[in-house]
Amino acid sequence: MAFVLRRSAARVICTDPDGRVLMIRASDPADPTKPAWWEIPGGGIDPGEQPEATCRRELHEEVGITDAVVGECVWIQHAQFSFAGWDFDQHEQIFVATASGEATDVPRLEAFEALAFGGIRWFTLEELLADPSPTVPPRLREFLADVLAGNRPDPPIDISPI
Repeated sequence: MAFVLRRSAARVICTDPDGRVLMIRASDPADPTKPAWWEIPGGGIDPGEQPEATCRRELHEEVGITDAVVGECVWIQHAQFSFAGWDFDQHEQIFVATASGEATDVPRLEAFEALAFGGIRWFTLEELLADPSPTVPPRLREFLADVLAGNRPDPPIDISPI
């Protein structure tokens, strides 16, 4: 039986003053047959770390943003996936954030993340909806317009893959 990394994680829908959403281009370094995808920043919650702190840390590590203001958790999801030869089973909290500074595109990534990293891009909602690439979370496009319009569900909406 394969080892499964079970963890809690936090992701962040980071917008700039123009309302664009920050996305990271990624691919699986262990599986070149998988198509590349766009994902929102995020990662595993360290022991003793609050999810909002994870969002700030991941924004700094993955895209160089240090001035993000992290807001509410708007979505949750249970994600099961394979990446870099590892199987993951994680429960994610997804927050909103705003950043006034530019992303540096100079990440401070772990080895497999660095191999997977394909750059960053700020998307308008229309651009993201028109892009055919898969996204992480998979149902991002389905729920994003509401969040960008300022709707903050309480409690957070479960957007787990169907």
